[in-house]
Amino acid sequence: MQGTKIAILGLGLIGAAWAALFVHHGAQVAAWDPDAAARDGLADRMATPLRQLAQITGHPARGRLEVTGDLPRALDGAVLIQENAPEKPALKHALYVQVEAISDATIASSASGLCWTDLAPGLTNPAQLITAHPFNPPHLVPLVETYGANPARLDRAEAIYRAAGRVPVRLQRPATGHIANRLASALWREAVHLVAEGIADVAAVDAALVHGPGLRWSVMGAHMAYHLGGGPGGMAAYLDHLGPSQERRWADLGAPSLTPQVRAALTAGIAAEADGRDILTLEAARDAALIAVLHARTATGHL
Repeated sequence: MQGTKIAILGLGLIGAAWAALFVHHGAQVAAWDPDAAARDGLADRMATPLRQLAQITGHPARGRLEVTGDLPRALDGAVLIQENAPEKPALKHALYVQVEAISDATIASSASGLCWTDLAPGLTNPAQLITAHPFNPPHLVPLVETYGANPARLDRAEAIYRAAGRVPVRLQRPATGHIANRLASALWREAVHLVAEGIADVAAVDAALVHGPGLRWSVMGAHMAYHLGGGPGGMAAYLDHLGPSQERRWADLGAPSLTPQVRAALTAGIAAEADGRDILTLEAARDAALIAVLHARTATGHL
């Protein structure tokens, strides 16, 4: 990645994390935002991610950063354009018109709530666009979910992500929420149902996840976990012997509504679990734990 030029468009939380990640791994990063305040505050927002990346890898940042309000300057020579504009199709489409007139480099959208099919109509050449959705915080969580109409562009973009220590996972077709957010939403739906039905409180639900399947999921996926649950016979044995009980659980899962009462229970429950810790304190604890997990996974050869 040393010397590879990457343009970062949009310098909010996600854009700053991408910029830090690529700079750390040796890229020449051109960071652009139409908002002067976003440009001026970028260094402060990158400071913590850069420090954390140095802690993980054991080396300081190896790349260079240029912050600019000049879009053609940011795009000049870039081999990848990481787009992080607000999740408004019209706004993104307007930006794509400008970009397409200047550069034919791959536009990789970080969009989480929008699919490739929502974004591609903004370009004359939709094949120039891929979606490359990171998981927050992008500089710590390796996942990048990709999709595009041009396999060669996907291959080149995924090679860049791998050089930055990311793990690209390619969708076979666009889907709302991509892969991971769909899985997370399904889990949270049942977590809300458990609270709404009075089966357990917020803290108990979170503790059950963190101290149970969450540990397993940090090293293997759901399918592989059930494969091991089948013993020597693996997945086939699990489905033969425990498939019916799994179907009974599926049939009993809830579909809660976020009524005022449920919202109040969730808000009160998370306040109790947070126990006075503010968002910054909770984020710092989360990040420290993620860094420890990443070190452990690396030490065991998982990554």
